[in-house]
Formats: sequence, C-alpha cells, structure tokens
Amino acid sequence: MHTMATEGEKPGTLLTSVGRALTVLDCIGSASRPLSAKSIARATGQSLGTTYNVLRTLAHSNYVVAERDGFVLGPAHPALAAGSQAVTLARSRGIMNGLRDEVRAAIYLSRFTDGEIEVVDIVDTPLTPRVDLWVGMQDGAHATAFGKQILASLDANIRLDYIARHPLAELTPYTIRSPREFLRELEQNSTTMMDHQEYALGFTCIAVPVSTSSWIGALALSVPSGERDASGTSRAEYAKALHEAAGQLSLVLGTGHDGP
Repeated sequence: MHTMATEGEKPGTLLTSVGRALTVLDCIGSASRPLSAKSIARATGQSLGTTYNVLRTLAHSNYVVAERDGFVLGPAHPALAAGSQAVTLARSRGIMNGLRDEVRAAIYLSRFTDGEIEVVDIVDTPLTPRVDLWVGMQDGAHATAFGKQILASLDANIRLDYIARHPLAELTPYTIRSPREFLRELEQNSTTMMDHQEYALGFTCIAVPVSTSSWIGALALSVPSGERDASGTSRAEYAKALHEAAGQLSLVLGTGHDGP
C-alpha cells in the first residue's frame, strides 16, 4: 500500500500513517453502507482533515472507491478476495450501478429484517435522482413498490401481522388504504410490484424479489411518472432488467460471490 504523511506529521512517522490508513479501512470494511468522510472521522476519532488525506491516498491506490454517497472498499483491497459484509456491499453496488446505467433510473435495494422493512442501499445520479424518502419505512413501506414486493414474498401470517402493526397511512391521494384491497394486490402478482405515485407524487416505482436462504428483499427502480412512457422503455422491459439484476444479487447475497 502506498501511503503519504498526513497533515501535521513529522518525517519518519510512516507507521502512524499506516495505522491511520488501517483504521479507516477497518471502519469502511465493517460498514453495511457507504460512509461519508465526516462519518469516518467521527467513528475513528481522527480530524476531518486527516481523514480526507488518508482517503485521498487510499483512493489513489484503489483501496477505497468514492461513490456519490460515500466510500466503499475498492478493487485493490485484499478483503475483496474473501467473503465479508464489505465485499457484499462492493459487489452488490456494482450490479446496482450497472442496472442504473442500463435503465437510467434510481435503484433501491431493501430487505425484511426483525419484522421491519428497511432500505439497504440506493444508487442514483444527478440525472436519475432518487425519490425523497420523506416518510420512514416503518410508516411508509406499504406505499412503496419494494415494500409491497417484500410483503408479497412473506408467509401469509407474517404479512398479516405486519399490516396489523403498520396502519396503511395515506401519503398521497393514490395510496391504497384499504387492507382488503392492499392484500388483494399483494396476492395477484408476487413477482413484480408497482406503485403509481402512492409514496411520492410524480414518481412510479417497480420492484422484483431478491431472495436467498437468509434474505427476503426487493430490488426496485423509480422513474418520473411523466417520463416512463416518453423514454420508450416499457414496463415489461423495466421488469426484465430488474429480474436479471435481482438474480445476480441473489448470488452475491447468498454466497458472497458473483459467480462460480
């Protein structure tokens, strides 16, 4: 690994630089989501200036990669040769980034854990912005395509328990509020779910299942409602691209690698 002395260090303090670099790498490697420089500085107890210097050095050597919303381990890091949470994040991000570029839409990965639906990761660009998740998933998952997809994948009793614990709050005039109507939609199609401006006005979302022996989740995309037809991409084409990427993600999440 190439290192440089950080701000305020005297010549000959290479070990200090290495120690700081390893601390930052451990911090990023133990995270389940990309971390900002400020988050890394807080977690490691280093100054923000020092943290930026260390990250710049690690990024130059490809030990870390700067994503739009934070840092993840890069291809030069030896941990990518073994299974770990950071490896899963890095490889799943690669699949999500590829899907985002293919369909030109923001991409969301979510899962069901401890009785709740949570967003695991989001990738987007300034040209394909994400939906503002203005209502937390505990109160708003029922109005999202990925929330409905996860609920459709659950055992019927677990699904009913979730709905009993989470009232179907009206987030927009299009949100389904009737439990009977909501359950009917979940039962009609368990492989592709949609929300038409049910969570946020102006956005249409599509989701498909991502599942392994230990993971119940969903992969979704969002597009401005007025642009879906104008883009020339049909609903079926979006769903096909999502299913292909979801299959790759299932391998990564289930086995820790993206191929045999």
